[in-house]
Amino acid sequence: MSYQVFARKYRPQTFEDVLGQDHVVRTLRNAIAQQRLAHAYLFVGPRGTGKTSTARIFAKALCAKGGPTIDFDPQDELSIEIAEGRCMDVLEIDGASNNGVEQVRELRDNVKYAPTRCRYKIYYIDEVHMLTTGAFNALLKTLEEPPEHVKFIFATTEPNKILPTIISRCQRFDLRRIPNAVIAKHLLHIAKLENVSLDEKAAYAIGKGAEGGMRDAQSMLDQLVAFCGGHITEQDVLDVFGFTSGESVAQLARHILESNTVGALRAVYEQNEAGKELGRFLGDLIQHFRTLLVQQADPEAAAEDLSPEVAEEVVAQAQMANTEQLLRVVDGLADVDARMRWASNKRLHFELGVIASVQSLNEVSISDVIDALDSGSGEGLTRPAPRVQAAPPPMRRAAEPVRAAPAVKPQPVEREETPAPPLVVRAPEPEPQPVAKAAPPVEKAPEPVVEKVPEPAPAPRPVVAAQVREPSPVDEPEELFGNDVFWSKLVTQVQVRRPLAMSWVQAGTLLGVERNTIKVGFPPSESFARDSLMRPAQVSFLEGLAHELTRKAMKFEFVLDPSLKAPVHAEIDLGLLNEPASVAKPAEAPKVEAKAEGPKTAELDIGAATPDPDFYNDKLIQQAMVKFKAKLVTAE
Repeated sequence: MSYQVFARKYRPQTFEDVLGQDHVVRTLRNAIAQQRLAHAYLFVGPRGTGKTSTARIFAKALCAKGGPTIDFDPQDELSIEIAEGRCMDVLEIDGASNNGVEQVRELRDNVKYAPTRCRYKIYYIDEVHMLTTGAFNALLKTLEEPPEHVKFIFATTEPNKILPTIISRCQRFDLRRIPNAVIAKHLLHIAKLENVSLDEKAAYAIGKGAEGGMRDAQSMLDQLVAFCGGHITEQDVLDVFGFTSGESVAQLARHILESNTVGALRAVYEQNEAGKELGRFLGDLIQHFRTLLVQQADPEAAAEDLSPEVAEEVVAQAQMANTEQLLRVVDGLADVDARMRWASNKRLHFELGVIASVQSLNEVSISDVIDALDSGSGEGLTRPAPRVQAAPPPMRRAAEPVRAAPAVKPQPVEREETPAPPLVVRAPEPEPQPVAKAAPPVEKAPEPVVEKVPEPAPAPRPVVAAQVREPSPVDEPEELFGNDVFWSKLVTQVQVRRPLAMSWVQAGTLLGVERNTIKVGFPPSESFARDSLMRPAQVSFLEGLAHELTRKAMKFEFVLDPSLKAPVHAEIDLGLLNEPASVAKPAEAPKVEAKAEGPKTAELDIGAATPDPDFYNDKLIQQAMVKFKAKLVTAE
């Protein structure tokens, strides 16, 4: 007998032999067992995943003696004829060469004749998407209402090219790519039957290169046996097909994660000098970073297609960067992959992509800045894991002064250390008004020029810096939940520890506490304050404060309550600070009074040319200047 390649010799003969398509096999077996057989089936899937083999096995089960049955004998004469394509009642048609209307009309005329030996006459059309639109339309009526003895089985790799009217008349089965581990295990089984020594790493390398197709993997193994003889190693696979080992890809990824630009460029150079295809190498690198993302989300799914050595490296590398950083790297490498397809100098684009990936990992994203501001410290700007910068080789140390310095990470401003010089905020000049002559001090005694200036805090309950004190443990936490004591203490602690969140907290109103849940209401106009406090960082901060005050695990619930009124924000006419002391205010000018409840604020003589220095040293004034980026100028 002439030599038969592995792809034909080890083709599946029964449902048990079909690998990686358990969902399809189970459905077909149950349909046969329950006698729920459709008149048309459509098998969709990539090349080499078992579409034709599954169709032949299904035809054997339908045409077996005493069938349809799932327990047929693959060595039966009729089963052998179907497997070899010699059965008169099971017709295999190539859709690429029989795609015209005339061929379909001939098929439609032959459908009415009964089978000769089998129970059913089965028409299997491979690559059915190659049929023309006219051929599809000629097949519609017959496909929808065929004779009882006729079954149609279609197979395609491009279902998008099939008319929806055809798909709607079939039961569709999507065959998946076969996992790498399943392919490697089956290749080791074939090698054992053929008395060939196949290394496990070599089997994984073949499965990775086959990209989920069992037929491609068997053909590659057949070629390697002809090249190597009785012993096949991983290096043989890499040399014959130009693949890159998983360890080399993982090593390049580690260089990038460690910001070792020199080592990463050296790895690209070595692969290029070894004759490896850089396009495939880049694709493997993108796939590796994709595996790192999957490892962070689902560790079990990430290890399915990896060898044990690479799986351990993936677990370690997944902890070296967060998800956002890995996504930036994948996006950058994907852009490089698109450019490399049309570029003549592929190595240049690959090296630029590696350098850009290292820089993107050292960048600080806007989310990192927001988290740092929410936490009130620089913790949000720190890296998720220590990253070691490899030292450059000796030959390049002379160029070290020219190398760009690493990007400086912005640090949040320390609110309590912000200097506030005794300057005056310049307000828009008011419209000119008649100036009255200054009266003698004795006559003006009944109408003093000193008035109360409210705190510039935008919330209705300002907290004076002088009254802020450090948190202290509460002796009886349950007594806090009947009045405003708990809420005032919480606001005080927010003012001390996170001043930027003060305005958001003060916009809310404590509605009550139910089962360790603190319910805070906001008027509809303060939805921004509510949304800001619902950030995970802010919620965690407030829950920590509540736990310190109550010694209980508390949760916050922020709701919009239309019954609540919007807070009245205090305003200060800063233009009065620039008026000379000898100029009196017009009689009709209203006095500005603080509307918020709470302790009285310090008084400020706004009629004087130089305000009280305590006004500038006030902590709230300093924080408001930093938060709203107010510019201070010396009074003229």
